[in-house]
Amino acid sequence: MWACLALSAALALAACHSYHIDSTIENRTGLDIQLLEVDYPSASFGADRIASGSIYHYRFQVNGSGPLKISYMGAGNKQIRITGPTLVERQQGQLRIVLLPGGKAQFLPQLVPQG
Repeated sequence: MWACLALSAALALAACHSYHIDSTIENRTGLDIQLLEVDYPSASFGADRIASGSIYHYRFQVNGSGPLKISYMGAGNKQIRITGPTLVERQQGQLRIVLLPGGKAQFLPQLVPQG
């Protein structure tokens, strides 16, 4: 009987696993950026301002699948839009995003399962 209870408890805990992506956004543009928005399948997050050389962390969960999209105001109030990798439901791990000069970005995902 105790073995059945232990097995039931282990299965219940395994079924409650929550899949998250720990993201890090690094501002390496050389300038402060304003109104950062990161859109991912089913939701978004952002920050009012990220100073040059600063890092912003955010943890999120993907529901559905689709591309990651970034937008922010750069130098001269120019709207920058960048499309990143496709994310899928139940992905987990780390996603490092490095914002670079000229409206470019580098995406360094360490996610499983891969999209």
